[in-house]
Amino acid sequence: MTDSNRTLDDIRLQHRYADLGPVFGTPTAPTPLENPVLIHVNPAVLSLLGLAPETAQDPRLATITTGEHLLPGSKPVAMKYTGHQFGAYNPELGDGRALLLGEIENNGRLWDLHLKGAGKTPYSRFGDGRAVLRSTIREYLAGEALTALGIRSTRALCLVDSKTPVAREKMETGAALIRVAETHIRFGHFEYLFYTRQLEAQHKLVEHVCAQFLPEVADKPVQEQAEALLRFTVKRSAEMAAGWQSVGFAHGVLNTDNMSIIGDTFDFGPYGFLDDYEPGFICNHSDHTGRYAFDAQPGVVLWNLNALAHGFSSLLDTETLKSCLGDFQPLLIDFYATRMRAKLGLATEEEGDQQLCADLLQVLDDGRVDYSAFFRALSRYQGERPAASLESLVAPGQHENLGQWLSHYDQRLQRESVTPAERSRAMLRVNPKFVLRNYLVQQVIEAAEAGDYAPFETLFMLLQSPFDEHPEFESWAGVPPESGKHLPISCSS
Repeated sequence: MTDSNRTLDDIRLQHRYADLGPVFGTPTAPTPLENPVLIHVNPAVLSLLGLAPETAQDPRLATITTGEHLLPGSKPVAMKYTGHQFGAYNPELGDGRALLLGEIENNGRLWDLHLKGAGKTPYSRFGDGRAVLRSTIREYLAGEALTALGIRSTRALCLVDSKTPVAREKMETGAALIRVAETHIRFGHFEYLFYTRQLEAQHKLVEHVCAQFLPEVADKPVQEQAEALLRFTVKRSAEMAAGWQSVGFAHGVLNTDNMSIIGDTFDFGPYGFLDDYEPGFICNHSDHTGRYAFDAQPGVVLWNLNALAHGFSSLLDTETLKSCLGDFQPLLIDFYATRMRAKLGLATEEEGDQQLCADLLQVLDDGRVDYSAFFRALSRYQGERPAASLESLVAPGQHENLGQWLSHYDQRLQRESVTPAERSRAMLRVNPKFVLRNYLVQQVIEAAEAGDYAPFETLFMLLQSPFDEHPEFESWAGVPPESGKHLPISCSS
């Protein structure tokens, strides 16, 4: 049997995290949902896990996803961690509605299977341990959208609805998904062990992560492993933040317990992709100070890395910590510049490219221009005057500023060696036509809550190939109406 045609019966889960010891979590049985309905199975994630495509038709997936039945070898554990939430340390955190079922190996890579919406755990505090259909749909789609845009993210294997009532701002139905990631270890895991002075356990966790992701240092002293891990996390986090800023993604709740140690986009809540370019865009209606606004994200990621570094201070001296953190800004700038040059169709690098990009963003900001639609239209720009397709996206009062920028852009393009046709093809491969806009997600959610999952299927398909034309789905690519912008999205799930 190859690693691409396994069935559910062939899965043999490993438990490398749970086997670290009881300090890292608590064995917990899931509480099943009533009358589960399997909404969707992700073919790409089936392949990641080495499962045969026919697994999507296995009726056991629905009950496995609600926790009524467990995969062979499952040992569900609620992970324990702490973290800084909106800047304040909270020691009472952990998996409050999710359970790590174990790890599955495929082609030399380990993947966590994490059941989200599993019911109460020892870390649920006053919560019910449930997820609702609304939040699970949002998470399921976000993982696919970011992955297709080349940004690391957790994903999900499958999604289940149910008839179990769940009280939020209103009565909703309970839902669940199986989240898949190479690890679910967060910044908060290291903070927990540091603040509770369980330093031997912290050393063990450093060694555990390095064994999986940095095997080249796995036989080194733990201090060397810790430095390598911190530098790795700084680099991955800078790359992640640069990716978010380039595609216009706002996470919304960048607490340290929502930060992956390997730089995956993690724990989706009130996220939002930009419609109009608005640097101060706040997607979480509970974020009254704008701590997690779109343009604040790189700074918050660095703040969180500082919190992580403090947790490493039992292993590394101050100068080493400062050196590791000092890597962040130049890495962020380089990753962001590379992505934005690609969006602008610039195959070569020049000193003035950063200013060219900044000037364009100012035009978009001044005119409240739709971010994704503009870059998609720019992908077909050939130097024409008037630039009708671009001007149609910009308020008339900003046409002069747009024209001035286009003149500078034209001069820059003349120093490129690629043909206009080559440049256009390259830009169309990085500037998406289809974007996970909140108004589209809301339409999909409302249809699903009424029992119609066809819009969900359509949006899922489009997000997996967002650069393709899909002319029959043109209405899904439109700029949202005013009523579709700034929809209030909360943390509740």
